[in-house]
Amino acid sequence: MERMKLGFAMTGSFCTFEANLALMGELAGMYELVPILSFNAAGLDTRFGRAEHFVSRIEEICGRSVIRTIQDAEPVGPAHMTDLMLVSPCTGNTLAKLANSITDTPVTMAVKSHLRNSRPVVIAVSTNDALSGCAKNIGILANLRNYYFVPMRQDNHEKKPTSLVADFSRAPEALQAAVEGRQLEPLLLSPFCT
Repeated sequence: MERMKLGFAMTGSFCTFEANLALMGELAGMYELVPILSFNAAGLDTRFGRAEHFVSRIEEICGRSVIRTIQDAEPVGPAHMTDLMLVSPCTGNTLAKLANSITDTPVTMAVKSHLRNSRPVVIAVSTNDALSGCAKNIGILANLRNYYFVPMRQDNHEKKPTSLVADFSRAPEALQAAVEGRQLEPLLLSPFCT
């Protein structure tokens, strides 16, 4: 039986990259992975590591080149390159763009292109303003057809009271729920202990 094709799209929440690479390795055993990186995720060196190091690790896990241009992301839908899309991590910036149909990065283009086939998109939030400025965008996406979320929680409610981060360990079951057309519950989990 042919494995489902999962678009694994990463945006610039660099502090979660190691957790997402571990998740990517886990999902590589379940899906054929199509890696997609935002311009920032593919190009910025940060205190968490060098961009090209992350890109090479991703390509090794997925066994293919990373999609890192809008032009390369556009055929995702027309060529039926993905059955399912995971945006992990998904920054507040990308949430806002998706909620407002802005298509100016490889990730937002890949999601838009994927959605033209009415296929599920699963969002793994990682943003410091999820419970403030970004809350409306989460609400918008939660009410749109074909969008689902990985369960999330406050990661440090004392020092970052408006921050939410997905429980990346719940992504595999969130993906399966999305294939079945349902949101994995509960969506909001108890906070991490600080």
